[in-house]
Amino acid sequence: MKAKQTSIFLIIVMIIGMLTSCKKDFLDKNPTAAIASQAFWKNDADAQMGLVGVYRRLQSGFYGQRKLWLDAYSDNALDRHTFYGFNSNLTLGVVNSTNIPTPFYNIPYQGIAGCNFFLDNIDAVPITDAKKTDYKAQVRFIRAMFYFDLVQAYGGVILYKTAPITTDDARIAKSTKEEVLTFVHEELDYAIANLPDVAYTGSVVKGSAQALKARVYLFQQNWPLAASTANAVMTGSGGFQIYQGGYANLFLTTTQQNNPEIIFSTKYLAPNNPQGDEGVLVELGWYGSIAPYQNLVDDYEMANGKTINEVGSGYNPADPYTNRDPRLKFTIKVPTEKYINPDGSVFNESDPLLTTYSQKKYIDLSKLPFDRSKTPLTDQNIIHIRYADVLLMYAEAKNEVSGPEESIYAALNQIRQRAGVNLPPVNQALYDTKDKLREFILHERRIELALEGHRYYDLKRRNLMESKLAPLKNPGGAQLIFGEKNNVLPFAQSELDRNKQLVQNPGYN
Repeated sequence: MKAKQTSIFLIIVMIIGMLTSCKKDFLDKNPTAAIASQAFWKNDADAQMGLVGVYRRLQSGFYGQRKLWLDAYSDNALDRHTFYGFNSNLTLGVVNSTNIPTPFYNIPYQGIAGCNFFLDNIDAVPITDAKKTDYKAQVRFIRAMFYFDLVQAYGGVILYKTAPITTDDARIAKSTKEEVLTFVHEELDYAIANLPDVAYTGSVVKGSAQALKARVYLFQQNWPLAASTANAVMTGSGGFQIYQGGYANLFLTTTQQNNPEIIFSTKYLAPNNPQGDEGVLVELGWYGSIAPYQNLVDDYEMANGKTINEVGSGYNPADPYTNRDPRLKFTIKVPTEKYINPDGSVFNESDPLLTTYSQKKYIDLSKLPFDRSKTPLTDQNIIHIRYADVLLMYAEAKNEVSGPEESIYAALNQIRQRAGVNLPPVNQALYDTKDKLREFILHERRIELALEGHRYYDLKRRNLMESKLAPLKNPGGAQLIFGEKNNVLPFAQSELDRNKQLVQNPGYN
């Protein structure tokens, strides 16, 4: 099959993957070269099966459990095991067309192929127009997310609004960043206009699309629209709010269902659809694969709201983890903490921790001991957007528009004063200018969303990556360096070889 000659051009293979994720016997009845609309798309059950296939694309790469590894490309953490494909080159200045992890590129395009196949065929299904519109709105939201992530990584990329018919049809020039972002906004506008304004329970809703649109505006530094769009989520009918059942519980299976803080996530379900490979419990809990840096630990405030270097903070270097922002110990396993197995023994990681820290967020301690030899039925949903993120987006954008004002402090205080965290409100006398408050908001964003996969893109959009990496060295003593030119990655040489219309990004030739 010609598709074997391509990567992002594996349109037929991607379509088949979408279908087989939902209906295992489909290909047994239809040869792979004969997938056609008359063989599928006959009724609402087929349409729903196709829709599930689109959602299942979110379980791959940075949309599934690997999303957390994005923090290892920032000043937050180190990826200690390169066999996951998340090597340290991006923080050592060694970035070229032969060493970029493929999930930045291939996974979004595989998802886009599935979305396009769905959208190209859904009109043939004999269902109501209302159902078609709802299904389309969900898929167009997901397609917008894929394209937005491509833009954040590469700038301008190839834009497929429909599925290419042949491999040659897929070999086209890239669109500009602005053209792709215009398309992203069109997709999200359609989703916002046609999705229900209700609570999120697993399918995309209006608030999901509004929140992603606010994030896109934040990336574009369109501060007024970022603020107003985030505020639309805050005042909408979705009922989103800060979860008061415990910060750590946001990331555990039993308390994620119908959680009012979660606005969009990749969903898993044990035992039939758990996380792939060994799941976060083994990869993070046992291997200690994501190793937070001391720099991140030091950025957590004291419980009294002061930084560790601030006069009157009460910080004790001999007892550094006491009386700190509670989110520290909810997010990071510190050296003084021990995990205790059900039999009372101490659980130990498989390898020494290179930074003395490991990721605790998303770790379900009720499932100790973690062991790769057992089938790890890990099914925590991976959160892409939550209400705290929306509040932080609002605060950041509104500050750029107006400077400090009460609504900004109120948004930040909702996060800081959630049950179980209970930090003092923002010191308005100290953070009383736009510049000072901007620094505090970015600090609060780092702490609240630590090890969730946001820091890498946050630093890039603010052009802060170089300055934030500069003070850091990895455990081997190598200086961290921002290796991307103009905040974009190079296209893989294999893609350039396959598609002569694709032009390499500046600085990588």
